[in-house]
Amino acid sequence: MRISIADALKDEGCQVKVAATGLEGVDLIKKEPFEIVISDLRLPGMDGLQILQTCKEVSPKTGVIVITAHGSVETAVGAIKMGAYDYITKPFSMDELLMIVNRLLKVLELEDENRSLREELEGRFSFKGLLGKNDKMREVLEKIKLVAPTDSTVLILGESGTGKELVANAIHHNSPRRDGAFIKVSCAALPESLLETELFGHERGAFTGALRQRKGRFELAHQGTLFLDEIGEISPLVQVKLLRVLQERQFERVGGDQTIEVDVRLICATQRDLKKEVQAGRFREDLFYRLSVVPVQLPPLRERKEDVLVLAEHFLGGFGLRAGKRVKAFSQRAQGLLIRYSFPGNVRELENTVERAVTLSHENKEIEPWDLCGFPSCPYLGGPPQPTCGFCSEGVPMAEKKTASADRLDVAREQFERQYIVKALERTKDNKTEAAKLLGLSRKALWEKCKRYGITKETNGAEE
Repeated sequence: MRISIADALKDEGCQVKVAATGLEGVDLIKKEPFEIVISDLRLPGMDGLQILQTCKEVSPKTGVIVITAHGSVETAVGAIKMGAYDYITKPFSMDELLMIVNRLLKVLELEDENRSLREELEGRFSFKGLLGKNDKMREVLEKIKLVAPTDSTVLILGESGTGKELVANAIHHNSPRRDGAFIKVSCAALPESLLETELFGHERGAFTGALRQRKGRFELAHQGTLFLDEIGEISPLVQVKLLRVLQERQFERVGGDQTIEVDVRLICATQRDLKKEVQAGRFREDLFYRLSVVPVQLPPLRERKEDVLVLAEHFLGGFGLRAGKRVKAFSQRAQGLLIRYSFPGNVRELENTVERAVTLSHENKEIEPWDLCGFPSCPYLGGPPQPTCGFCSEGVPMAEKKTASADRLDVAREQFERQYIVKALERTKDNKTEAAKLLGLSRKALWEKCKRYGITKETNGAEE
């Protein structure tokens, strides 16, 4: 029977290994993982229940199907209670068995997808998602661990791009409210009238265009977390309504008189100095103290030099995987450039820089400085500094601008190739077909090299 089953499974495209006894089967299970084990309940040396128990201990993700005779159906039911997926009674057709196998494969596939999603969410929202060796970042992580299990209002402070939303995410997804909604509102993106209705909702007819009742973000975040980004931008009117919600946990929709009670945890973020805003009379002092029960100050990336390469490598792996590219690593020169640069846009700018570098780099090659710059004719390749690129104006030391990294053979070769192509285009008055013949290249190859090196009619003229 086992040979017939094996043949039928092989015909379906399955890879199959056969064991004549229970002991042989257990040896196979211990040596390598299997998606599915099909076992008779009655076997010489070791019965099917013992095989099932061993399988669940050694390889808990493996699905088990047991074969039984009519007289031992109760034992088969016991096997399911022990963790077997299903059983089939003798005699049976191969179609019946294959139907159970296919059903189990679909279940295992769904379990894998759910496991991957769960791991992705845990990796994204756990404290590990906030990378860093810097002492200030370690203090931030420790504070998140302490505040996440509570219901305290948190005020996250830091420059643009430092990761304020990531911190808010981590607090919510490690809190008792993790199964509730996490809703973000960008206060700076909406004018006063729209922000008020966005937060508190409105009744039908509250204003021109209010054709139906609409719930606000506070209602939608009930029993969850509401994250108000750029809280320093809200108007005095919205400040008053927000203060009431924090004090009384209730509000009315715009144009309504029904009091609505809410259970919401509030996390706010700002890049403004709210103490100075209070002193200037632009922000309510009582609201400030309500919001800053637990302040979390995020350091700018320029104060986290030891974290730059850690973060860069993290982004490199993610973008490489997403782009389907095998990018080796950052070259020594690129690492030096990353560490020297001040990153005024903080972690967000670093992330964008690495994404651009992965996009522009060649497969199986290291990331080089010109990949980070984003301009093929950057100083590292002998071109002029690009005014819109921070690396050109700040990151490349003057000595390196002058030498254009000529000490590196691959860089020197690319410099020479670029200049050689420019000269050929000058000689042929920018006739790509003639220039390609002169260089011994196809027109397509020449076009690709021009694109890579940023060679245009304008740069040709600049070379003269």
